[in-house]
Amino acid sequence: MFSGIIADIGSINQADDRNGGLRLAIATKALDLSDVQIGDSIAVNGICLTVIEHTADTFTVEVSRETLNCTVGLDAKGAPVNLEKALCLADRLGGHLVSGHVDGVGEVIEFTDLGESWKLVVRVPQALAPASQDLTKFIAIKGSITINGVSLTINQVSGNEFSVNLIPHTLTMTNLKYLHAGSRVNLEVDLIARYVERMMQAQI
Repeated sequence: MFSGIIADIGSINQADDRNGGLRLAIATKALDLSDVQIGDSIAVNGICLTVIEHTADTFTVEVSRETLNCTVGLDAKGAPVNLEKALCLADRLGGHLVSGHVDGVGEVIEFTDLGESWKLVVRVPQALAPASQDLTKFIAIKGSITINGVSLTINQVSGNEFSVNLIPHTLTMTNLKYLHAGSRVNLEVDLIARYVERMMQAQI
């Protein structure tokens, strides 16, 4: 589990093909890897990945083709990526409970400088097949959502679009500052909302 509080903006140093998937070497300056063990989880742009190698300032993960098909931001060498180590039970939960399992890829519709903050509007992907999940029912005003691994609070909802406000600190500490209209982002809906929906289905 993660909190959605980003510890560092890393970069993809190397991306090697592995039978359709990728083996990524990711560099970090601020993320402390001294206590990381092989097999530990690190969220990369909101995607929970398993460490298979690491040095003092780099770690290596493998990404399956299935993961690449339903996420964005992992296939470009040099790309900036948000990083967060998995929580320990004693850690402070500064954001909200995040699983690191991306629910869908959204599209940035608007990214506007309001002076004291930035307004980010994202279009939620709609279900395209019977097995696909309609994410709009999990999007609620004042609810939580994760964008590229960043825990954020929803301010407005209109149809399949929602908006959040980003303070300067969030832009400084994450790669959300590089977004623009047309950018695609990883979305994870609130974990509690998903369980509530499942319980309500069971009562029908």
